[in-house]
Amino acid sequence: MDLIKIGKFMAECRKNKKLTQEELSEKLSVTDRAVSKWERGLSLPDSGKMLDLCNILGISVNELLIGEKSDIKDYDKKTNELLLEMTQQEESNNRRMMKDMWVLLISSFVFYMGIVYISSIAFEEGPLLTTIVVVSTIIFVIVGLYALRLEVQAGYYECNNCHNKFKPQYLSALIAPHVHTTRYLKCPNCGKRTWSKKVLTK
Repeated sequence: MDLIKIGKFMAECRKNKKLTQEELSEKLSVTDRAVSKWERGLSLPDSGKMLDLCNILGISVNELLIGEKSDIKDYDKKTNELLLEMTQQEESNNRRMMKDMWVLLISSFVFYMGIVYISSIAFEEGPLLTTIVVVSTIIFVIVGLYALRLEVQAGYYECNNCHNKFKPQYLSALIAPHVHTTRYLKCPNCGKRTWSKKVLTK
């Protein structure tokens, strides 16, 4: 999505409605700084405000996200292009999160093993060594829990029975048996537990 183009289109629609940024912000219950950021292409309105904004400006959400008025003939084509772009963006974001997860896990594991190994050589058995090992283990577990959160947030799990794609609750993913990122989860669609593999888009 071209945020600069969307911002200019938003500003043009606002002016056509003879509204100032301040007046528009009052109607949407946001600050005029937020409206200014949208129109400069620095951010998009939250999904909760987007429909209200479109109603005030007299445009569709599709037109807003494309950044121009659409003819009926072009509507389906533009919608498909927008959906494709959003899918690609979602997949890219999910790939980045999965990459971050693996980097975090591998680097923390190497660090953990290194600390334990060096400590076992440098210190004799006793309270100091025990403390280092316990603290290192706690840090490693915390990092692992955060890495799992990244995994759950990135994409979906696909049920092996009905092929429904879903996001499980964090606790369900935590306690589920797993092999890498494939987890034994209960599908909310068919209600069966299957080995659900990780997929990045619906």
